[in-house]
Amino acid sequence: MSGPSVAASVVPGLAERAIKNTVCLFDVDGTLTPARRGVTPEMLQLLSQLRHKVAIGFVGGSDLGKQQEQLGTASIPVTTLFDFCFAENGLTAYRMGQPLASHSFIKWIGEDNYKRLVRFILHYVADLDIPIKRGTFIEFRNGMINVSPIGRNASVQERNDYQTFDLANNVRANFVEALKKEFPDLGLTYSIGGQISFDVFPTGWDKTYCLQHVENEKNLPGGVEYTTIHFFGDKCFKGGNDYEIYEDKRTIGHSVKNPDETMALLREMFHL
Repeated sequence: MSGPSVAASVVPGLAERAIKNTVCLFDVDGTLTPARRGVTPEMLQLLSQLRHKVAIGFVGGSDLGKQQEQLGTASIPVTTLFDFCFAENGLTAYRMGQPLASHSFIKWIGEDNYKRLVRFILHYVADLDIPIKRGTFIEFRNGMINVSPIGRNASVQERNDYQTFDLANNVRANFVEALKKEFPDLGLTYSIGGQISFDVFPTGWDKTYCLQHVENEKNLPGGVEYTTIHFFGDKCFKGGNDYEIYEDKRTIGHSVKNPDETMALLREMFHL
């Protein structure tokens, strides 16, 4: 068996960790992996070592399938590599491989409001003058929608080129402002993350949503009260999709530039 799968099978229970009351939560893109790319064996090995000291979890905006692609392998489910898996900011959540309660954006917003929102977004994308457009401009997720002016089917090179263009021309920032102006009544939050897109979700359904699961842990059989919650992310600036959880009074936030910086910080903090 490979290192990560062995580690996943022999990991101590949550109450048996060396530093019992501490959990480390990680953003995925740009923190554990390069944006939309796979995790390195080196990172998995370090996380495996860390998991013997503290509880670990990821919190990402994408659905569990994408996180499986980036963090797991064909033979290793991502839910075995982390104690807590918070897909879609925790609206889809797993604890020690078992699902926790979930919630849905479409139930919250209602079909009529959802149709208004989608109609406006697609008209806006159609009228947008950018160098290229690909496909999947709106990706519907359980807890949010993800909007991409270029389209999520763009190649890695197209994503890189678009990110440069977007930063120079404020395409996503202007798009978000247009949505705020059009829908002031819907109680929505807009969060720019990654290279090519932004998320739209109910206010309060940002990455801090997952913290209710962490706080509830003490109420579960064999659960632990986590008095120290470290969060690591690369989009911790205001408007970035790590900002709310990074700034939250319940967490100790660590802003990183890339996965290498995450690894260096973990080695330093936990003597790995």
